[in-house]
Order: sequence, then structure tokens, then C-alpha cells
Amino acid sequence: MSLTEIVGLVLAAAAGGAINAIAGGGTLVTFPTLLLFGTPPIVANATSTLALVIGTSGSLYGYRQHLNAVKPWLWRFVPISLLGSALGGILLIYTSNRVFSKLVPFLILFATVLFLAQSLFRRFAGLDNRSVQEGKHRAVWGAILFQFGVAIYGGYFGAGIGILMLASLGFMGLSHIHEMTTLKTILASLINLVAALVFIFAGLIHWPKAGLMTVGAIGGYFLGAHYSQRIPQRRVRQIITAIGLILSAVMFYRDFLR
Repeated sequence: MSLTEIVGLVLAAAAGGAINAIAGGGTLVTFPTLLLFGTPPIVANATSTLALVIGTSGSLYGYRQHLNAVKPWLWRFVPISLLGSALGGILLIYTSNRVFSKLVPFLILFATVLFLAQSLFRRFAGLDNRSVQEGKHRAVWGAILFQFGVAIYGGYFGAGIGILMLASLGFMGLSHIHEMTTLKTILASLINLVAALVFIFAGLIHWPKAGLMTVGAIGGYFLGAHYSQRIPQRRVRQIITAIGLILSAVMFYRDFLR
């Protein structure tokens, strides 16, 4: 790898880790960066997943003061997240690079729209003032089923799962944003961990690139979690939305219009 590629991968992973720790959507930075440096689409997706999941440890440390508050929710969401992620990862293994490259523009556009609509999801969720206890039979079970779908998508591609989970937690009645982010981070890390293990056994990881990106992701996750209240999240969302829209447009042109 050239020095330009090394620096580019580390910086992209640091940015992706920080973005994931703050709002979600870091894959929209790490995945296209790997593609830019000539990594095949499926290998790029697998390598990005592994690098970001290892880096999650920095984010969890930054949110450690909220871990006790979210523990009661873990038993509801962890099993379904693990199962869904395994299914999504296996689905990716049986997808060819050619088919996946055709799906990438749609997946990135879908993730970007989710990212763009994050504030709308939160406002809509805020309209539901039911307590968790009052809505537990419908809201919680609905959220569990929704989480299963999110986990399958996360195991397959992953961009935007944090936004989906924050919206789901809001519908259940949770309102403390840092506790919601902590729970989202734990579930997203488990989804990515299971997917990464599937990818490792399938031989889809580019290890030198994964190692470099892990270093950047750890620092990015920690800084993003630690300084999340000082970073203008609106500006971050605007930049990532622009990147996602431009990238999906370029890939639509490359794969369908050229």
C-alpha cells in the first residue's frame, strides 16, 4: 500500500468511528474509501465492518457511565440482533461481487435517506408520549421485530442501522439520548461483530487494511463519544448526507448509465 492509501484509510476509519459514535452512518465514509483504493465491493464491506466493530470499544468506554441504565434492555434485543446479523452475513457470502456492486448504489442511497431523515424520525418518535410500561406489549414487541430486520440489514451492509435503532427506541418511549446512544452502540457492535466473524470464516477480510483502519476507528470512536456534546451534529449530518448522495449518484452512473 502507498503512503497515500495508508493515510487515507486511517483517516477515513477515524472519521467513520467518530460519526458512528455521534449519530451513525460512518460506513458511508469507510466503505467508499476502500472502494476508492481498489478493494472489491464485498471485501470492502467485510473489511469496513471488522475495522469499525473493533473500534467500538473506544465508544463504549466513552459512554461507560450509561451502561448500568441500559442493561435491563439488553436481554430483549441481544438475541434477535445476533440471529439477524448472522443471517445477513451469510446472505452476503452467497452474493457475488458483481451482484453486490449493482446493489451498492441502492444500499448507499437507502442508508443516506435514513441518515437524512434522522431528525424527522426523532420528532415523530417524540410525538408518542406513552410510557414504556403502558406501551410495552405493542411497542416493545414491535421494536424487537423491527430490530430483527435491522440486524439482517446490518449483517448484510450496515450503513444507517444506528439511525433506525434510535428511531425504534424513541417509539418505545425512551428519551434520554445518551442512554439511547449507548444501547444503540452496544447492539450495533454486536450486529457487526457477528457479521465480522462470518466474514472472517468466509475469508473476506483484507487484513492489512483492516488493521490500519482499526487503529483509526478506535481513536475516532473514543473522541466522538467523549466530545459528542461539543461537536455540531447538524453539520456532521449535512456532510455525511452530501457524501452519501454524491457517492450513490456516481455509482449509479458507473453501474447503470455509463
